[in-house]
Amino acid sequence: MKLAKGSVVIADAGRDSGGFFVVTDTDGSFCYIADGKSRKLDKPKRKNIKHIRTTDSMIELNDITDKKLRTVLRQLGSAE
Repeated sequence: MKLAKGSVVIADAGRDSGGFFVVTDTDGSFCYIADGKSRKLDKPKRKNIKHIRTTDSMIELNDITDKKLRTVLRQLGSAE
């Protein structure tokens, strides 16, 4: 599973399972995810990559705010 910064993923395990998130950074077998609501861009959640599922979508993270991120993820969630 190849994750890049800006990849949209779905959490498969934990209390946030089923939610859409964006990858803000990767670190070995872990990645950092944010959704703009419970996990802000300035304090992302560290998550094992075994517990997420990738989608085909990408988000450009340059100059994005938490509010814009929430809107984009909500639109992607309703499209799938």
